[in-house]
Amino acid sequence: MLKKILWFLCLPFFVATAAAQGLTGAWSGKLSVQGMQLTLVLHVSKDAAGKDVCTIDSPDQSVRGMLAEVNLITDDSLSISVPMIGAAYAGKLEGGVLKGVFRQVGYAFPLNLERGEAPIYRPQEPSPPYPYETKEVTFTNPAAGATLSGTLCYPQATGGKRKVPVVLMVSGSGQQNRDEEIFDHKPFLVIADCLAQMGIASLRYDDRGTGKSTGDASRSTMFDNAADALAGLQYLRSQSDFGPVGILGHSEGGCIAFILAAQGKADFIVSLAGSGVKGDSLLAEQLRAALEGQGPQAEMDAYYKAMKAVYAYKASHPQVDNPDEVVNNILQQTQTKLNVGQKSSMIDFLKSDNPWLQSFISTDMADYVRQTRCPVMAVNGEKDVQVAAKPNLDAFRRLLPANKLNLIREYAGLNHLFQHCTTGKPTEYRQIDETISFEVVQDIIDWIKSLPAPKK
Repeated sequence: MLKKILWFLCLPFFVATAAAQGLTGAWSGKLSVQGMQLTLVLHVSKDAAGKDVCTIDSPDQSVRGMLAEVNLITDDSLSISVPMIGAAYAGKLEGGVLKGVFRQVGYAFPLNLERGEAPIYRPQEPSPPYPYETKEVTFTNPAAGATLSGTLCYPQATGGKRKVPVVLMVSGSGQQNRDEEIFDHKPFLVIADCLAQMGIASLRYDDRGTGKSTGDASRSTMFDNAADALAGLQYLRSQSDFGPVGILGHSEGGCIAFILAAQGKADFIVSLAGSGVKGDSLLAEQLRAALEGQGPQAEMDAYYKAMKAVYAYKASHPQVDNPDEVVNNILQQTQTKLNVGQKSSMIDFLKSDNPWLQSFISTDMADYVRQTRCPVMAVNGEKDVQVAAKPNLDAFRRLLPANKLNLIREYAGLNHLFQHCTTGKPTEYRQIDETISFEVVQDIIDWIKSLPAPKK
């Protein structure tokens, strides 16, 4: 579901280099790991004191600017390391190509880097001037001392005068900008552009402490994020331009849409890959999908079984004082044998002190779904490995109060970002040119425009 959770599930693989005069600039290549092709980009430069500096991007994992340590550099060779992830790289310049070996946790992988960054293509991304009116706005969550900055899009045909439907866009987990920019895609920008051209207004905003928004997000929970979104709804209702006011939320944003809808705060909601189950169950399902093909099936099944119990325990025990004992008890109860590394990952998870994660895994979204009375459009991609379509859409069908206006749909061949994909894995997101399926966007437009005016 969520970027924060993604880091618990994917092994990070990075690379670095350092700067000689002939190596200054960007170098990129593909690292083949566990059947995946990960793009790695090295930015080689010197600091103000003339010291060699290198930062690392792993754009397929949405990681940028990681600093590497320079061990050795000559005119045509380099050796660097990244102790934080137990990685190292050594390469030699041959025929304009850095040919070398990347090493991490006892494994070695060939890695050749060529000068420059591979261009990316985003055909759906609009650029100004736009055929509609936009306005920079701010709204506040006084309780958190946060001022949220965003972009309001008015359909051109209204000139901002006629009352039109409007959606507040709420992003997925992690601090994201108003475009929900991730993996070099800007899905909220694309959606807002389409909505505005079809007569629907929108407000998208930088998350707390991100972009132009202020406030401290270091200890924020999912409910703190919901409070920020509520401030956005209140701002939209204070304006005279709009009719029905809804929420369009992606991933965690879909959960927030249900949380606020259950309180009667929205006239309608659009949940894009939101959840209808408890967080620990969703996290376990995400892990199961991530483990597919990563080793012997019996070993992966055993690890999944044990971690599922760990997630459930942590959901009801925010503070775990004896994680080693808890893990041993779980392994005994589940009759599971794991290696040292797997046991260590279980212990580390129980030790974690992350307010957002704790709020997520302990929250049962069913409690909010069953209280939602406004019209709901809830959709998932069939190949979504972060928020699996079937269990969540089944929960919506089972729990939502009867409403002929509700639309619940699964889209074949689409991933968590609603891109047409091959495997659905997060490592594909950046490699796909499409930002979001226009079929999904058109369905959102058609559904919102079909809604009757809210009763006074």
